[in-house]
Amino acid sequence: MAKNPNGKSRSAQRDHSMFAAIVFFFTGCIAELFLFMVRRYYVNGYVEEALAWDGYLKGFAAAGAAVLIAGAALSFLWKKDAVKRVFGWALAALGVFLALSSVLIRMYMITAVTLFSIVVPVAMVLCVVWAFYDRECSVALSILCASLIAIWLCRRLGGSLTLGIPIRICAVVYLLLVAGLIWALKEKKITFILPANADLSPVYLAGALSAAGVILGIVSMTAAYYAMWCLGVVVFALAVYYTVKQL
Repeated sequence: MAKNPNGKSRSAQRDHSMFAAIVFFFTGCIAELFLFMVRRYYVNGYVEEALAWDGYLKGFAAAGAAVLIAGAALSFLWKKDAVKRVFGWALAALGVFLALSSVLIRMYMITAVTLFSIVVPVAMVLCVVWAFYDRECSVALSILCASLIAIWLCRRLGGSLTLGIPIRICAVVYLLLVAGLIWALKEKKITFILPANADLSPVYLAGALSAAGVILGIVSMTAAYYAMWCLGVVVFALAVYYTVKQL
């Protein structure tokens, strides 16, 4: 009796998803190790260590740009090989992290380190979500997690005399980008993210809740605190629901 080709295809897809999740997990571990070293020697270290790491961060920024270019080039060269392409994406992501974090840490120190210490594990979890979950769930959770970070920034830096207004402007731009993404998905403009027959209800819900939470964060830092908790509960509930559904 012939084997079921669909079963074989699903098995290969699961293997590829597991491989991609592992690659991005270890990429995130490298990023977390970098942040640990920065916090230890640049933020909390002695003066000599901090001065030395200030120079190292300039080098890491340049190295990150080079790794980004290499990763993008490899992704293009390996576009027909799904397994190798994952390495290209991981390299490009690591390059973006090294370049961006090095620049921002030199500018804002502890605030930037704290921000990236939150962003990196969130990105690691989302990579696993994108690898194994339905695309509708992946998009919805990505929007909600990005909104949580945006609200946190509004709460943390909204009262700053120098960064308060730029942070609010960036939050508004973020909402416009989310609205544009949802419109493009609704009009089937970007089917490589979601198939044409996808159920957009979770994405609409995520967009509406994100808009409400970010607007509250823009208006009031106190309201931002409660908005973060509410969105966090929604993220947890949605993740549990889709995990049970997958099982």
